[in-house]
Amino acid sequence: MIKWFEEHNKLSWLITIFGAVMIFYLSSIAFEFPSIGEEGTNLISMLYHVSAFFCFAFFLFISVRKINYIFALTIIIAIFYGLLDEVHQLFVAGRFCTFLDFLLDTTGILFASMIYFISIKYRQFRIQKL
Repeated sequence: MIKWFEEHNKLSWLITIFGAVMIFYLSSIAFEFPSIGEEGTNLISMLYHVSAFFCFAFFLFISVRKINYIFALTIIIAIFYGLLDEVHQLFVAGRFCTFLDFLLDTTGILFASMIYFISIKYRQFRIQKL
């Protein structure tokens, strides 16, 4: 499945950009009730941060796959986007910029990078074995 997305690079870029826009949009939603937007992170929020940035980073890795040396730079770009997302929330009513959210974003990004790197090595190993 990953190989299919690598071969259809334009679709991978489209999904990556859509993911970045959705993250920005969702972090732009102001909370009307203080109890919902209180500073603090619940389990659903934690899962959102990890999974949203996992998906964003995973498709970003697939999108730039044709450029082999850019893997580390892609991690930095994704982490920087997570940081910008948290800073952006400083300007949204009822939202907070928290270090924990940034760590959760980074966790999703690093997990995506590990999974993608392992999939590349596995495919290379299978080709060499044949």
